[in-house]
Amino acid sequence: MKQQVNLGLWHRLSQLVIGLIVLACLLGLGFCYLPVFQQNARMRKKILELETQVKTERAIQTRYQTAIASMRDPKTVERMARQKLGFAKPGETIIFFHPAQEPVVAQPLR
Repeated sequence: MKQQVNLGLWHRLSQLVIGLIVLACLLGLGFCYLPVFQQNARMRKKILELETQVKTERAIQTRYQTAIASMRDPKTVERMARQKLGFAKPGETIIFFHPAQEPVVAQPLR
């Protein structure tokens, strides 16, 4: 048979002290790693920003590559020269239309 010995108050206090020491160690480790966790969060945010920037730059790159590819077609170059620069073939007449201006409406006096 086992006999239980009542150690009383000292046993309880020693358990409490051991628990507090373990808690203090865990808190110390937490405070040591807190800057690492914060740096990790900042780096993740920066990665997201850079990935967004990469997507934007890739979209611009695709637009430029499409423009370059279209400029290799002589018909496209001719059309752009006619539209933007007003060029014409010999014997053609160019007519320019100016956009209509909005009429000015007079406000009644109060």
